[in-house]
Amino acid sequence: MTANLSFDTLKEEAATGQIDTVLVCMVDMQGRLMGKRFHVSSFLEAGYHETHCCNYLLATDIEMATPDGYAATSWEKGYGDYVMKPDLSTLRRVPWLEGTAMVLCDLIDHHTHEPVPHAPRQVLKAQIARAEAMGFTPMMATELEFFLFRQSYDEARKSGFINLDPLAGYNADYSIFLTTKEEYVMRPIRNMLVAAGVPVENSKGEAETGQEELNVRYAGALLCADHHTIAKQAIKEIALAHGHSATFLPKWHHKKVGSAAHIHQSLFSEDGNVFYNAEAKLTMSDTMKSYVAGLLKYSPDITAFLAPYVNSYKRFLPGTFAPTKIAWSIDNRTAGYRLVGDGTKGVRIECRIPGSDINPYLACAAQLAAGLSGIEEGLTLDDPVTGDVYGMEDVASIPHTLRAATETLRESKMLRAQMGDWVVDHYARAAEVEQEAFDAVVTDWEIARGFERA
Repeated sequence: MTANLSFDTLKEEAATGQIDTVLVCMVDMQGRLMGKRFHVSSFLEAGYHETHCCNYLLATDIEMATPDGYAATSWEKGYGDYVMKPDLSTLRRVPWLEGTAMVLCDLIDHHTHEPVPHAPRQVLKAQIARAEAMGFTPMMATELEFFLFRQSYDEARKSGFINLDPLAGYNADYSIFLTTKEEYVMRPIRNMLVAAGVPVENSKGEAETGQEELNVRYAGALLCADHHTIAKQAIKEIALAHGHSATFLPKWHHKKVGSAAHIHQSLFSEDGNVFYNAEAKLTMSDTMKSYVAGLLKYSPDITAFLAPYVNSYKRFLPGTFAPTKIAWSIDNRTAGYRLVGDGTKGVRIECRIPGSDINPYLACAAQLAAGLSGIEEGLTLDDPVTGDVYGMEDVASIPHTLRAATETLRESKMLRAQMGDWVVDHYARAAEVEQEAFDAVVTDWEIARGFERA
């Protein structure tokens, strides 16, 4: 299942008044949908071919400020335009918004007419093309974890985000009874996403008060990222329609477990799952072993794409189901990478490092860049670890600050070879901007700790 609205059907539904608005969307660095609301008549006349947006949309921080230091655009360069080229294969209805359809766009340089290399969708497309040149089709699925709050976004903001009230009253992990209380929000999320062509498998209560998880079916890597982005938008908008709010902040409270976005992945060919070898131990093919070895070797290099904000690193704590170590294990949730489905044709590797704040295009591209490098380098895989990985001092740690992750990103020879200097430098600067913004703020914690006692 994917987009479910053809261009001809859009014309028919426009003529009957069923659809009057088309959301023409690009994906920004933060993984958010940005763009324009077209009247359907204008979209059918010209907007379906192209429209334009300011190129600062790929050079802002999360608050839409315009920091300096980007080679792609700046005040000195005048902040020109990108061409937004609708990918009509993504055209779909938006059932949670009346009379509305949506299409995702690729970004084209207005002057060179080439794809914008640091656009998130293009970064992932480049790694997919690399995989295809090696004879592989990358397949992926992401899990979306988030918190639902009783307050609306405006109410939470006006209160200074103090005394936030989770919609659930206690830990609802796998609880059918407690999640029944939230079905008036979660049921339309599931059903409306399916109606929009996003193949939701299920939802469940997660392992913290007010925490939810939505799972979407396995798909090609680009579809996976598209589905994730649309699902995140839907969750926020449907929660808003019910007077509530949903947050994908990985760590909204220091005493609460954080939210993740685990990435499941494998490579396919015409013969099926390339990771599967019925005769091999754990049914892991040599290709899979090298891919996983690449993930392990280059985890520090790609962490900034898996944990892009200062808050992302508050999640990496022992005993919280968030990993702290770069290790792989068999069906073990204390490891950074978990082997899933061994003994079956669905054998795959799950990366448990990403937080709920990822840009899925960049996170999936980073996973592919590392795993495919492992195959190209013919890396061998060490035996899996067993037991509680949190306490293993001989196992390398995930970078535990954005500052450290930014440095490994900037110095990564692998990523510079596979993504290009332009992309690496662009996103290293994005990480620096986030760190600089945090470093400039005096927090409530600092004041409460030191106001009298310092």
